[in-house]
Amino acid sequence: MPANLGFLRHKAPLILTVVLILQAAVVYGYRRNELIPEHQILAGLSQQLGSWQGTQDFPIDAETQEVLKADDTLNRNYLDTATGKNANLFIAFFKSQRRGQTPHSPKNCLPGSRWVPTVNDIVNVSVPGRDPIEVNRYVIQKGDSQSIVLYWYQSRDRVVASEYKAKVYVVADALRYNRSDTALVRVVMPILPNQTLEQAQQSAQEFIRAFYQPLRQRFPA
Repeated sequence: MPANLGFLRHKAPLILTVVLILQAAVVYGYRRNELIPEHQILAGLSQQLGSWQGTQDFPIDAETQEVLKADDTLNRNYLDTATGKNANLFIAFFKSQRRGQTPHSPKNCLPGSRWVPTVNDIVNVSVPGRDPIEVNRYVIQKGDSQSIVLYWYQSRDRVVASEYKAKVYVVADALRYNRSDTALVRVVMPILPNQTLEQAQQSAQEFIRAFYQPLRQRFPA
């Protein structure tokens, strides 16, 4: 090693050097004019997804949108006409995350709505056309009512459960592709009195499999 680089043998200077290089790379990436890719409007997602039929769309009110700051949203209930089970699909798409427009974790909304999480973990869901995806799972309870919540962060070719990993990808995508678009996808399904958690989760996973590919096509390539 050249004499003027000998300080890199020590751990602390090496870490500092790496951090400074990364900071310089991030500043460079964020100073460029960002590429804002086009996406297909989420409301255009099919009302008929296998045996699941859309029953009602819920517009996002102005107060929620002020906090959410998403560029496009979908909040729709679906009914499985074969079994009578219901599910809510919520999607928030962000064209860019450079100006504070970032997905808000659904878990931050639970205390305000008086839902109490009883289970909090990560599960694998098999979907068509790729390896199983990792998603966050919450089982929430309010009184005698229970629901299962599955959510993740998604682009066209990537699904991420971890919020921290999603933020790392924001920086990586800004540097490599000069873009930072992403989406939050959330499924909520009530757990019926005659259902076990495993049965409710299986139904939720079947719903995810039904909309995964049609939704994926709506995100920018």
